[in-house]
Amino acid sequence: MEDPQDRREGSRVPVFVQTAFPEQPELDNWRQMTEEEARLVYEMTLRNELSGGTPVVREFEARWREWTGLKYAMTLMNGSSALYAAYFGLGVGPGDEVICPTYTWICTIAPAVMLGARPVFAESDPETLQLDPEDVRRRITPRTSAIVAVHLWGNVCDMDALMEVSRETGIPVLEDCSHAHGAKWDGKIVGSVGHVGVWSLQGSKAVSAGEGGVLATNDAEIFERACLVSQVNRIGGLDLQTQRYAELQPLGLGMKLRAHPLGIGIALVQLGKLEELNRRRRQYVEAVEAGLREIPAFRPVRVYPKAERGGFYAFPVIYDPSEVGGLPTLEMVARLRQLGLNVSSSPYGLLHRLKIFAEGFDVFTRNRGPLCGDYPGYLEGDFPVTEDVHRRLIFLPMLSDPVPGAVDKIVGILRAAADLGSPHP
Repeated sequence: MEDPQDRREGSRVPVFVQTAFPEQPELDNWRQMTEEEARLVYEMTLRNELSGGTPVVREFEARWREWTGLKYAMTLMNGSSALYAAYFGLGVGPGDEVICPTYTWICTIAPAVMLGARPVFAESDPETLQLDPEDVRRRITPRTSAIVAVHLWGNVCDMDALMEVSRETGIPVLEDCSHAHGAKWDGKIVGSVGHVGVWSLQGSKAVSAGEGGVLATNDAEIFERACLVSQVNRIGGLDLQTQRYAELQPLGLGMKLRAHPLGIGIALVQLGKLEELNRRRRQYVEAVEAGLREIPAFRPVRVYPKAERGGFYAFPVIYDPSEVGGLPTLEMVARLRQLGLNVSSSPYGLLHRLKIFAEGFDVFTRNRGPLCGDYPGYLEGDFPVTEDVHRRLIFLPMLSDPVPGAVDKIVGILRAAADLGSPHP
């Protein structure tokens, strides 16, 4: 007979836990979850505050509106569903094209594909790793219905340039802020610059609900359409701003993508901690980056003058093999790990390399959908700028509450690894 303990420990049944833990525990005192989150969830459970637009959910949405300066905000069950609702809110549908960077997570573009739209990938700036506005401009066609500005790894896109493209073409900009909670462009919280902003509250994000997402906008039409496709039965009328869709309430289109209130309770506590978390992470990142000035093999990712990083979902640096005798990136990663630094190559691949996008896929069967028929697919070499920098990225551990001496230790290991030079043949 199977011991239930075996199941709990995962020895027979694989488990999947995707929450935040210190990436280099001996150098970080941070704990993501504390008694404060647990206490609120306990109290909500005793109140049976388990479904719908509960008081805590409404409080969180009000706080989000105040924080972003936007008129409308809703919680959803994860960042992917928030993106789905945002695309639907923008009117993205069959036959449309959506431009997004090839260097992002698949969930940025997958909801658009599920609405029948075709992904059009674009290059990233090799210094900032953010979407290249000029390449976006080159890829616009009469079918382009949205541009997705992904604030990757907590850095910020050139929103002035992207919004100029939007003004010239009439194409709306969706901001994917999943990595960049609290980041700013020209003093404004990212997500409030474009036409609609989306945030993930997934377990490893700076503001976590375990699983959750947020959509916010100043556009009532986008908001109401997003409600139609995600907020079924959240008490008719509460979410409507106009009478345009009143006859469809309270059921909307019958789609339920609502967040779980207990997760939003956790996120409410986490939101209150965000400013301090960003302060500590920014201080750590900038201290390490300052240390790189004397190590030519590694250089920081550039930040645009109007940008202020936030969220700090990961800590990439750009590696220059020519400074270490041509040592390949993966060998430098192995060397750093041998020296005791928990680094990796990019945790995200490039989307155009995935089989589904490179070769296409009959999403809806019977040769229907955006990735079949005349879908051209993608080849290696289609994005030479992004491909080049991607293969040279090394991700350092992100510390949220570093122990004394942590920065010196990390910089010292980086210096030692570079000083070793190339291996002898």
